Amino acid sequence: MVTSTALITGANRGIGLEFARQYAAEGWRVHACCREPEEASDLTAALAGRNGVIHRLDVTQEHSIHTLVEALEDEALDVLVNNAGVIGGEHQDFGDIDYAMWRTTIRTNVMGPYRVAEALLDRLDAGRQRVIANVSSLMGSITDNGSGGDHIYRTSKTALNMVTACLAMDLRERGLHVVSFHPGWVATDMGGASAPVTPEQSTAGMRRRIAGVGAEQSGRFYNFDGPELAW
Repeated sequence: MVTSTALITGANRGIGLEFARQYAAEGWRVHACCREPEEASDLTAALAGRNGVIHRLDVTQEHSIHTLVEALEDEALDVLVNNAGVIGGEHQDFGDIDYAMWRTTIRTNVMGPYRVAEALLDRLDAGRQRVIANVSSLMGSITDNGSGGDHIYRTSKTALNMVTACLAMDLRERGLHVVSFHPGWVATDMGGASAPVTPEQSTAGMRRRIAGVGAEQSGRFYNFDGPELAW
């Protein structure tokens, strides 16, 4: 039996950790990436005794991505989950914008997934499923924006959705499929303890959708539990 392989960024906590845990529990080979592996005790425990490897990765640093690519030289990737992201800080409203944080957020939430996908293209070409899943947010939906605010985070996720749409078109002839997900309001460090969706529920839903992604679904934006969302 051929083992499927997934690579997850931002895998040290929250949704990324749950992706690593669930894929590993189902027998997948998992490449779990985070900035500080030595502090990722929950991730280490989740992959203990499993077919998993933890990699140091900062998606904003080209040399860090290059090191990851070298480590994966002989690997074929079936699924890339671009999960690493930041929320954008406290000053996100018109007239009170932290421009330095805006730049950092764009580098992390937009350029990071783009660069990782670009760097791992050959590894994805060698895979069988060939799916890039970008963890976005409903806050990136222009259609759904009825409240404004949170300009840094919103614009970063809107831009990530455009990355999804562009890559889906540009990589179609190579047989790669690219989708965006709204993970729901999830009870993580970012979402807060009062959020109604657990990491387990969110991740399980996204994994079910990823398993069925093909040419027809590529270039679309989905809720974690299945329905398509408006850009």
